[in-house]
Amino acid sequence: MPYASAWPAKPMAHRTVHGPLGAVTLFEEEGALVALEWGRAPVGSDTHVLIEAARQMEAYFAGRLTAFDLPLAPKGTAFQKNVWALMRRIPFGQTRSYGALAADLKSAPRAVGGACGRNPIAIIVPCHRIVAAGGALGGFSGGDGQETKRWLLRHEGLT
Repeated sequence: MPYASAWPAKPMAHRTVHGPLGAVTLFEEEGALVALEWGRAPVGSDTHVLIEAARQMEAYFAGRLTAFDLPLAPKGTAFQKNVWALMRRIPFGQTRSYGALAADLKSAPRAVGGACGRNPIAIIVPCHRIVAAGGALGGFSGGDGQETKRWLLRHEGLT
């Protein structure tokens, strides 16, 4: 459980979901999702939030869900949280550029890219919908990197 090991207070409630990208593990703290890690964690939990998050992830992968409705509490700087909030407003099947988000925040595209790379709740906070100038793919730090990003964009009817 790599993400939970960064939280020394106590082990976090978590649940693993299996999908077309392999296993992902969702982590909850105080009634809100705080992380999604790529891979399986041993022995999960059955909290209301994790059960609902797993249901929504499965529906997303099956093509029956286009917008997540879950309590989220990602940990990060104020700037990162602002970037993640903007990402959550990008509709299913659409993209925005790093530069467009940077302009909204009066920042630089590289800073937005850094915040995207530190997004602790990928897919649900859709960093895969952020692309480089001119529509180039850009980076992706989860799963198999750009292959995972390509899959997610194709799943949403893009690329």
